[in-house]
Amino acid sequence: MDMDGVLVHEDQPIPGASDFLAELRRTETPFVVLTNNSIRTPRDLRARLKQSGLDVPEESIWTSALATATFLASQRPAGTAYVVGESGLTTALHDIGYVLTEKDPDYVVLGETRTYSFEAITTAIRLIEGGARFIATNPDATGPSPDGILPATGSVAALITKATGRDPYYVGKPNALMMRSALRAIGAHSEHTLMIGDRMDTDIVCGLEAGLQTILVLTGISTTASVELFPYRPTLVLESVAALVGRTSDPFDS
Repeated sequence: MDMDGVLVHEDQPIPGASDFLAELRRTETPFVVLTNNSIRTPRDLRARLKQSGLDVPEESIWTSALATATFLASQRPAGTAYVVGESGLTTALHDIGYVLTEKDPDYVVLGETRTYSFEAITTAIRLIEGGARFIATNPDATGPSPDGILPATGSVAALITKATGRDPYYVGKPNALMMRSALRAIGAHSEHTLMIGDRMDTDIVCGLEAGLQTILVLTGISTTASVELFPYRPTLVLESVAALVGRTSDPFDS
């Protein structure tokens, strides 16, 4: 399941989310919470959710930073990278044995930060011009804040692409690669797994392309009207995860 818009909204728990998670734990149903946000580590996110009254184990949180690190470890083990991002991303790359450097790195890895530095972006552009491969954790153009939207990874990636003529490879949603890496992380198979999300253009298409059944909840970005604008549909549309309490063993049984 997605996190923002499904379980929480700007750090406020969505009604019914705590009961839904409690039922999953009680029935020993494996689950993983996905987020394209690469700022925080799973430990930090667990603490954030705990403060919102939601109990999610650290091992049940999968971020675009972890998916990016897993991808890079498979592509070029023990490589080097110049990172524009925060601790969620740098920690994930350190954990796979990567060296973070400005000197001839294998990759420039762009993640999310609330304080994008013009100097860091300039360095990234020059390194990509010099031959570094361009990776971005996710394509989200904006992110939420209490004061309104903020530019996010996708927007900064577009700036770098405009300057270099090089497109990044995006690892996070809607790339099904992130979904498959999350499935492997909990030992699940697509035939027996569903994706719960609040965005048609990331969560639902990502689940669909990974072969999962999908549930759209209307507590985040997408609405009943906006669903009709897309050429694909979720398996089920619900008001919120609260509607799944008492039916997690067979969510599609009407």
